[in-house]
Amino acid sequence: MRTTLSSPRILLTRDIDVSPRIAVGILLGILLMGIFVVGYDQGHLFSFVQGQEAFDTMWMHEFYHDMRHAAGFPCH
Repeated sequence: MRTTLSSPRILLTRDIDVSPRIAVGILLGILLMGIFVVGYDQGHLFSFVQGQEAFDTMWMHEFYHDMRHAAGFPCH
């Protein structure tokens, strides 16, 4: 009499979690937006609300003025 031992088949799959990639993408977006606001904004953000007046007052430029110099961005 012949006996066969059947071993259970184990299927190994790799479960890929995309949440770290999404989190890194969000953080990179925040970083790039922060660099734009601190380094390059000359009234662009508020121009959506204030129009041309935002380019004259440059609130964000004045608010981040010293930080721009400390970070090495030329602004005048």
